[in-house]
Amino acid sequence: MTERHYIVATAGHVDHGKSSLVKALTGTDPDRLPEEKARQITIDLGFAELNLGDGIHAAIVDVPGHENFVRNMIAGVGSIDLALLVVAADDGWMPQTEEHLQILTYFGVNRAVIALTKTDLGDAERVEMQIRERLIDTPFADASIARTSLHRKPLMMDDGMSCDGVAGLKQALAIELSQIQPQRDIRKPRLFVDRAFTLHGIGTVVTGTLTGGSLRRGDAVFVQPRNIPARIRSIQTHGRDVDLAQPGTRTAINLPDLAVDEGIARGDVVTLAHYEPSSVLDVVLQRSPRLGRVPAIKSHASVYVHHGTKRTSAKIILRDKQSLAVGETTPAQLRMASPILAFLGDRFVVRDASEQHTIAGGIILNGMDLDAHEDVDLCAYSEIARVGPTRFASLLRNSNFSAGEINAALQGLHHQNKIFLNGEIAADITTWKKLRDRATASIEADHRSHPERSGMEFAALRANLSGLSPEVFEALLVDLCAEDFGRVGSTIARRSHRPALPAALQKIATHILAHLSEKPFDPPNQKSVDPETHKAIRFLIQTGELIELKQDVVILSEAFAKMKMTIANFISAHGPASVSQLRQELGTSRRIIVPLLELLDRQGVTRRGGDKRMLA
Repeated sequence: MTERHYIVATAGHVDHGKSSLVKALTGTDPDRLPEEKARQITIDLGFAELNLGDGIHAAIVDVPGHENFVRNMIAGVGSIDLALLVVAADDGWMPQTEEHLQILTYFGVNRAVIALTKTDLGDAERVEMQIRERLIDTPFADASIARTSLHRKPLMMDDGMSCDGVAGLKQALAIELSQIQPQRDIRKPRLFVDRAFTLHGIGTVVTGTLTGGSLRRGDAVFVQPRNIPARIRSIQTHGRDVDLAQPGTRTAINLPDLAVDEGIARGDVVTLAHYEPSSVLDVVLQRSPRLGRVPAIKSHASVYVHHGTKRTSAKIILRDKQSLAVGETTPAQLRMASPILAFLGDRFVVRDASEQHTIAGGIILNGMDLDAHEDVDLCAYSEIARVGPTRFASLLRNSNFSAGEINAALQGLHHQNKIFLNGEIAADITTWKKLRDRATASIEADHRSHPERSGMEFAALRANLSGLSPEVFEALLVDLCAEDFGRVGSTIARRSHRPALPAALQKIATHILAHLSEKPFDPPNQKSVDPETHKAIRFLIQTGELIELKQDVVILSEAFAKMKMTIANFISAHGPASVSQLRQELGTSRRIIVPLLELLDRQGVTRRGGDKRMLA
């Protein structure tokens, strides 16, 4: 049977029985802190495991309900599959019930089971009707409601929860989870850290909810947003050692080479890949219509942003207006006090500067349109159009799309002739055609200006195009050479281009050849030649009529061939020879013989042994 893993989180007002409910469902008391037990109130996140049969495994995150600990509640519900919203019959719908509901909605949670607790202490019928009314126009309008009570009967849990109520609630949870697809493995695991501590003899342990992919024992990981490298020694889920942790599980990993005093804490994220965190996020900001009569959010307002398990101060910059009223939505920018690792499509919650009220939520868009952020085709095309030609391995890297989905989108866009693909590079087709046209114009201009050259130097072409990465420039060369152009050494030219000297330079070339032929084995230095003579020399080198021994030292190709044969014959007859012996045999100077022998070494004709040359 295939196992399916889910994360369920409680929600609801303080003292409505959330922790007791979790204990009755799982047998585990989620209140782990001494202060929680002493005060009989949940302060921080608690955790328990619930197996519902048929391969359904749920991890329950129990959150505090008191208004003073909403920040802890938010840290527990950012990556969940199902909410367990708890309402007590003796209190009914309360302020934190409403605030928790809005937080769940901001985070995009759209499935819930409602637990109506303490039905023996209040009017269950009336409160159930109240719940239904409050859930109108929310994602949970049709959520099942399971009643439980705390009165003492012969069959009951050790906290007084009736077994019938627990069984009914388990069934409701099982039915709801059976209709939810497990979290996808897109091979981009993120473990949102909610606890970090040290165990004697083990080292640093961090725990959190794993989403987006799997983690294995031995994996090299990074702790974001500072990209601290580490390695996983061991993994546990609910106290059991495992080799592999899957998405949708509560996961604890041992990172022995890190110390907690390095600053690892709630809010960090453990990943397999190295990511670039951001302090500026483009978002769409949403305010619930359920907020009532509260002040508008002003542009440049200081707030607290909650993302994953991270909480950081930020400023809101509204794009299209100066204020945002209840029920409104607008593009905005978040300027964070500290960087976070956020993906396209991630959701967040905003609380006011006093941290007394939840005032908004939103979706991270990173330059995308709101209507496009879940469409991989539109996102891929939009990012390519926005960033220009780039390596497609970097496209949508910080997104909840898998590499396979992104690659399929790119292939589809390529077949629709919307983008250019070559090797590892992707570009908007119009942008690429303009780039190709610019390159073509530069090469043709170079041919007109310097007809004596075999082609335009790569470096000169890249400088003319400015701003191209080496990978994009190489893709451009490949594309150009697929049709009308060809590479010649470190240059590129039209295939129809034939180097030719202008009439004025032809006379200079003839003079150079004649001058070099006067002393072919000991030609004059070319250091102080004028620019026109230099052009003629470069042309003669490219056409093979001259051989360049080193800068400013050239000889006739016929002379080079004779010198090479003379050296080979001398060594064959007399054995290894010194530079002086070979210089005397050729009747040349040290200025010529040294670079000549170095060139023959490079060509594999000779090789150096000590201070002598021998045939290679």
